[in-house]
Amino acid sequence: MCYDIKSSKEAQLKRAKRSGDEDAVKEIEQTILPLTDLPLFHASGFQHPKLLIYTEESPYMPIVAQWGLVPHWVKDRAQQQKFWNNTLNARGETIFEKPAFRDAAKEHRCLVFVDGFYEHHHYKGKTYPYFISFKSGEPMVFAGLWNTWTDRDNGEHLTTFSIVTTTGNPLLARIHNNPKLEGPRMPLIIPEGMEDEWLRAADTPPDQKVLTDMIRSYPADSLQAHTVRRLRGKEYAGNIPEISEPFHYPELEAVT
Repeated sequence: MCYDIKSSKEAQLKRAKRSGDEDAVKEIEQTILPLTDLPLFHASGFQHPKLLIYTEESPYMPIVAQWGLVPHWVKDRAQQQKFWNNTLNARGETIFEKPAFRDAAKEHRCLVFVDGFYEHHHYKGKTYPYFISFKSGEPMVFAGLWNTWTDRDNGEHLTTFSIVTTTGNPLLARIHNNPKLEGPRMPLIIPEGMEDEWLRAADTPPDQKVLTDMIRSYPADSLQAHTVRRLRGKEYAGNIPEISEPFHYPELEAVT
C-alpha cells in the first residue's frame, strides 16, 4: 500500500524552512531541488521517483533519494533491479527484524514530506482511487528508512528510501480494502513535534522501543479523503495538477 503520493516543492521544503536559515533554503531551491522529480502531482513508487529526504545526518539540509530502499548487501545492478519494487514500503512492526530493513531501522531513518497519498478502494471487481490528506491542508511527514548502496562494478552510489507503514485507521479501513491483503494499511505519519524522535539514534533495545511505540495509525478525524480520476490504464491523465481534484463515481455513493 501507499505506492502513490503527491508531493509539492512547498511540502518538501517545510522542514528546511523551519530551521530559519534563509541561505540554506535558497541553496536547496537552486542546487538540490533541480535534481529531484518535483513537483509530483501523482507519482507511483514503481517509477522510483527522486525526492528530498531529511536524515539523522542532515536533519534540516535534505538529500536526494530514490524511492525503493536498496540494502548495502545487494551484490550488483541485476539483483538491485529485481529487489527494488519489493522495498517501496517497510512494515513498521517488523523493521528491526527483516534483513532488508533492520540495519536502516537502527541507524538510518528519515523523514519524507508529502501533500498526501493515494489509495485504491475495491468494489465489484474494479478499483477506485482516493486522495488522502490533512484537513488542515498542511504537508504530511512520513517516517522512512534510507540507505546508500554502492555499485561494486563502477563505484557509483545510489541513495534510496522506503516509507514505513502501519495499521490503517477507520478511514483507511473503509477505503483500503484490497482482498489480497490481511488488513488495511497506511503510511506512518509522524505527529508534529515528534520528527526528531524518529531521527534519534536507536542502537539499543530501549531506544528501539521508543520508536516501535511511535508506530501507530494516525487519528482519522485529522484526515480527509475524496475519489479522484483513474491513476492507471488508458484513463490516466498523468502527472498533472488536476489529477488530485475530486472526481465523482456514482456507483460508490452508498459504499464509502
